[in-house]
Amino acid sequence: MSPLGGTPLPSRAADPYDEFYRGDTVPRDHYRPLWDHLRDGGHAALAARARATHVALRSEGVTFTARPDAVEGDRVWPFDPIPRIIPAAEWALIEAGVAQRVRALNCFVHDLYHTQRVLKDGVVPAELVYASPDFRRDIVGVEPPHGIYTHLGGIDLVRDEHGRYLVAEDNLRIPSGVSYMIENRIVERRAFSELFGRYRVRHVEDYPAVLLRALQSLSPRGQREPRIVVLTPGMHNAAYLEHTFLAHEMDVDLVEGRDLVVSNDVVYLKTTRGRERVDVVYRRVDDLFLDPLCFRPDSLVGVAGIVNAWRAGNVAIVNAPGTGIADDKAIHPYVPAIIRYYLGEPPLLDNVPTYQMTNRAEREWVLANLDQVVVKRVNESGGYGMLVGPSAPPELRAAFSRRIAENPRSFVAQAVVPPSRHVCACEDALEPRHVDLRPFVVYGDELDVVPGGLTRVALSPGALVVDAVHGGGSKDTWVLAAAPC
Repeated sequence: MSPLGGTPLPSRAADPYDEFYRGDTVPRDHYRPLWDHLRDGGHAALAARARATHVALRSEGVTFTARPDAVEGDRVWPFDPIPRIIPAAEWALIEAGVAQRVRALNCFVHDLYHTQRVLKDGVVPAELVYASPDFRRDIVGVEPPHGIYTHLGGIDLVRDEHGRYLVAEDNLRIPSGVSYMIENRIVERRAFSELFGRYRVRHVEDYPAVLLRALQSLSPRGQREPRIVVLTPGMHNAAYLEHTFLAHEMDVDLVEGRDLVVSNDVVYLKTTRGRERVDVVYRRVDDLFLDPLCFRPDSLVGVAGIVNAWRAGNVAIVNAPGTGIADDKAIHPYVPAIIRYYLGEPPLLDNVPTYQMTNRAEREWVLANLDQVVVKRVNESGGYGMLVGPSAPPELRAAFSRRIAENPRSFVAQAVVPPSRHVCACEDALEPRHVDLRPFVVYGDELDVVPGGLTRVALSPGALVVDAVHGGGSKDTWVLAAAPC
């Protein structure tokens, strides 16, 4: 038994949930038209589609950085052409569940930087928050436009062996991946254009318009066409493709820190026509590098004084500074309680069972069972700083055991929930691979959940880690409409 409420760990012998098949060879009902199409065309036709999508992604420059120190440079975005299909009723639960989490976490962040009722009432341990590197004391008391901190979110979901969606992580600092979601759809429409006539697939391509509308709604001056910029650390950032893509699609300026200046607590863009006031900054720069006057003084990619301009109410920053406390992995185990506390509702989506290393009983249990859990650093993402216990060599488990004992606050552990699997177009046949799902949320004057999200795939046989930098790829995600759209 695990120490978390006596809840047993998922059975390691249980077969992962199969997205595509309901039996060994029988496709689920919503996959039947796709299955018939693949069977009629044969594997050679599918392989040709896979090659065509790769060529299209390469010609359009859809790439990713394998590692910050990679010598081989950027690589073409890995894409499997067989789409993941989500029925309307199934999506309704996902949509409601992730929207609920983002609303509750926004209340949590707002409370932490104002009255701190959640700490006083003991819902979340105060020492856990104060010890977090993502709790920004510099912004306590600041009121962001419309009281929103968590404007953009990406919620990582997996399915257990029973098909239940569970939340593995909440990404609310600078969530990424929407550009790949859209590019996936663009190339998929070319690869399977005939299938889009047989399925009523909801659109994801309007995400930039939804994002732009949300950004416009946050303008402190309230004008109809505020000046919006996308702030990027520069072309060497791993997500630079996404920065350029979104700026282009929204028809707003892509800027670096040196392009902006703050005067009298107002942010200006330096142009050939002189300075022009900026109303909304969609920043893709981490908190610590955002403002050298407030955070790291050695930052060369931030804007000196931008936090004071935000504090004065003269500019909106998306996501707001300090939002990272909401997706600190040490906070993750408390999100169900946070939902109940602020919204008075039961959580619609459960967490992957997560163990808090600052809790002595849970820590001791995890250290004795490292071969049954995944260990994550609380401030890492992208598959870095992770131990996958069942497949890790003994010496690596021993190293993590020492690190946890030395600094428990820096780690959490999660039950090994093998993600659901989905067929992929491999070289010689259709083969199952593990997948997860990252739906995207936009929170402005309204809260929108994009009907699709990014399905990530562990392309190596048996692999559990889906991040592209660790050998993963992606699929197009088709959310079916309940009625013609």
